[in-house]
Amino acid sequence: MSYVITGTPGVGKHTIAKEISKKLGLPIIDINKIAHEFELIEVNDQTNDVDVNKLKNLIKKKISSPGLFVGHLAPYVLSANQIKKAIVLRKNPYDLISIYKERKYPNEKIKDNLGSEVLGIILQDAVTRFGAKNILQIDATDISIEKITKRIIDSFTVETKWDDVDWLGLVTKKNDLKEFFSY
Repeated sequence: MSYVITGTPGVGKHTIAKEISKKLGLPIIDINKIAHEFELIEVNDQTNDVDVNKLKNLIKKKISSPGLFVGHLAPYVLSANQIKKAIVLRKNPYDLISIYKERKYPNEKIKDNLGSEVLGIILQDAVTRFGAKNILQIDATDISIEKITKRIIDSFTVETKWDDVDWLGLVTKKNDLKEFFSY
C-alpha cells in the first residue's frame, strides 16, 4: 500500500513529496517520469496527452513495493487497492497564474489547469477513484512546506479534517469566470 500526492500542476506536489520522502524514507514514484521514460506522452498542439491505460498497466506491473506516488495523473492510473491515503493539494488559482506563466505554459494549458483547479476536478476524480475516507484535501496556499509536510505525515496515523476549498465561489464572487474559463 502506497501514499499519493496529487493535485493540479503548480500546487507543490514534488516539493512536498521530497520532504515526506526524506522524513519517512519512502521512495518517490514520479508518475510523469514513468510516462516520459516509457514514451507514453504524445504532444498535440499545446498539450501533452498521456495514454493512461498503458500507464496504469505499466505501473501495476512494475511497481510492487510501497512508495510515495506523485503526480496529477494519480487518480487516473492508480486504484483504491494500491493506496493507503491520497493527499490532494490545492492552491488559490490566482497564485497559480504566475506559476504557470513562469513555467511558460501556453495560454490554453494555463486555462485548462486553472479551470481544473477552480472546479476541483482532480479532487473529485480522486474521491471517485479512492473513496472519500482515503483522501485529505489541503489548501497549500500561503502555508509553509514544513507545516504541510507535518500535517500530511500526521494524517497517515490520525484522522485529519479536510480543508474547505471553494475556488469557484471565490472566482464567481470576483466576477472573474472569463479569466479562468474559455466560453
